[in-house]
Amino acid sequence: MLLTQVRGHVVATAKVPNLGGSKLLVVEIMNVGPAGLEGSGRYMVCIDAVGAGEGEVTLAVMGSSARMAPGMKEVPTDGVIVGIVDSIHLQGQALTVPGARS
Repeated sequence: MLLTQVRGHVVATAKVPNLGGSKLLVVEIMNVGPAGLEGSGRYMVCIDAVGAGEGEVTLAVMGSSARMAPGMKEVPTDGVIVGIVDSIHLQGQALTVPGARS
């Protein structure tokens, strides 16, 4: 799993039928550093399976794990958002999670 942050969305009017109705989000892969979460500068497009919004920190899976998410078995995807992060605790300290839901 990857920690990611939603940065935007993708609109694709022409796509294969299996992607119909899927919300596509641009996410930045996050690193955990001394100051907490830091952007890596690496981006990817994921199908949103949980209703994530822009700015939220999410959990994303790639590859065969992406197709194990409910409803994704027949969808041609390499990335799926499978969770929205509320909090992160690392070595006994709580990290700030930008965009976390209250």
